[in-house]
Amino acid sequence: MEACIGCRTCQVACKDKNDLEAGIFFRQATDYEAGAYPDVHPYHYSGSCNHCEKPECVAVCPNAAMYIDEEDGTVQHDDEKCIGCEYCVKACPYGVPKYIPSLKRTHKCDACKPLRENGENPACVAACPMRALEFGPIDELRAAHPDAVNQIAILPEPKTVPSVAIQAKPVALETEYTPLTF
Repeated sequence: MEACIGCRTCQVACKDKNDLEAGIFFRQATDYEAGAYPDVHPYHYSGSCNHCEKPECVAVCPNAAMYIDEEDGTVQHDDEKCIGCEYCVKACPYGVPKYIPSLKRTHKCDACKPLRENGENPACVAACPMRALEFGPIDELRAAHPDAVNQIAILPEPKTVPSVAIQAKPVALETEYTPLTF
């Protein structure tokens, strides 16, 4: 977050890699500001699936289409098992799973599992010109960034134990913020 300039290259790379329809995003970069004139501080947050340790989307899925991958701990989605009930969409406090009407199924970020299996980074990580995104075992990321947090003002209470390490700008920890729209 300290390096993010809000360019949305990560968002575009994800959308392109997943061939997503207009209006559907698995990763979304959002601009915020905190403070009051003349002391206003902007910041950007690029969010996607947090691959939670206790994912609510997995807990509510009636068909086990949403599951935790035993090998890497990421939250995955089995398209063949999905019945399009949208329970996961409603359960996720981060708004990550997306129902895609043309497919009549839900989809979400898979942390670019096929790319990672080929030794590559997820598309969003590889595309970031500022190298603001990293992917790897959460314990290693938290060790590399000891000041990182998994909670900032714009995110809901982390009851799901999100597997993120956010190197937050101090202003992002404030409870008063305004989403910026253009």
